[in-house]
Amino acid sequence: MTLRSANILFKDEPAGTLVETANGGTRFVYHSGWNGGDVACCLPSIRREHEWKTGLHPFFQHLGPEGWLRQQQARSAHVVEDDDLGLLLRYGADCIGAVSVRLPDAASPLPEITEAMATPGRTVSGVQKKLLVAKDDKGRFVPANATGTAPYIAKFNSDRIDSLVRNELLSLRWTAAVLGEKEVTKFTTAHVAAVDELALIVTRFDRTPNGEKLRLEDCAQILSKPKGQDYAGKYDAAYEDIATIIRRHSSRAVIDLLRFFNRLVVFALIGNCDAHLKNFSLLETPIGLRLSPAYDVVNTALYDGFDRILALSIGGHKIDLDAANQALFRTFGKEIGLPDRAIDQTFKHLKRQVEKAAPIILPSVAEPPDGFVHRFKEIVDNSCLRILGT
Repeated sequence: MTLRSANILFKDEPAGTLVETANGGTRFVYHSGWNGGDVACCLPSIRREHEWKTGLHPFFQHLGPEGWLRQQQARSAHVVEDDDLGLLLRYGADCIGAVSVRLPDAASPLPEITEAMATPGRTVSGVQKKLLVAKDDKGRFVPANATGTAPYIAKFNSDRIDSLVRNELLSLRWTAAVLGEKEVTKFTTAHVAAVDELALIVTRFDRTPNGEKLRLEDCAQILSKPKGQDYAGKYDAAYEDIATIIRRHSSRAVIDLLRFFNRLVVFALIGNCDAHLKNFSLLETPIGLRLSPAYDVVNTALYDGFDRILALSIGGHKIDLDAANQALFRTFGKEIGLPDRAIDQTFKHLKRQVEKAAPIILPSVAEPPDGFVHRFKEIVDNSCLRILGT
């Protein structure tokens, strides 16, 4: 069996080599001359070699696509769908964050991928149908090609749920109104050429306006959680684990812990039961790693058949949304080190902001009682009554 290898770049600078091992694992080795610091929290450069016994190291595993995009990319590149390294060798030149995966310098070039729906040379993780996109010279959003910048992610409805775009748009609007615009990714909606579907367009915050790459790591990567069967690894943790990550790696840990607490309460208010490890990330800033803006915010409780259990455990238990009350979050806040005064102020502030944001989820007069916004609002109202007492 031929063991493959890849060049690992950090902000487009060669940082090390990733190789498959004879026992079925992988090893990442920093170049002897690399002095650019850690490429990831779980790959400290003080250790020059990092080995993973089975399969691809989780940090790199989580750079790859899931779901719809994975199927598209595997088919277009003639790669077996469960071949994590094979997909990154074809599409890893532009991943989320600052790390790139590329063929070794001496490797023979692979056939060019030209299919727009596969986003040649680029990839993005997540189960939902999505693409990296850019704007053409007419200002239209188009699938990103292999060269140039790809500053946006387009997210589409699924075949099974035709209201995902509408749901996330409304969820982000309400969350931004409650938490503040800077706490949430920038977003809009538009049609994407070649797909001809309405998409939620979010601006990538791991890229500067001039296209420079910023370090961005989700908590599944930081904890080195293998993706697991059906990508279940991102649920194998507790919200306390995210707090530990923030304390250990954030350059403003006290502030970011409070931001995380606010965000988690708001996710419960809006019925977002799918806030797993990959939905919390640390982002490079001029002063170090900080909790990134919120993203992937969806009122999942709206859909019949979806789990109403919060994605990660709290206090050692899986929590049903209807059991997520103020007492639970107060205990959680104390457990992660927040003072009582900060917790009190959080609930008072969120109560005021929720009242101001009420018009955003007010149904139109013409909508029937069982309409989308009515059902959305009912979930939020019930959660606000249970958690905020309003």
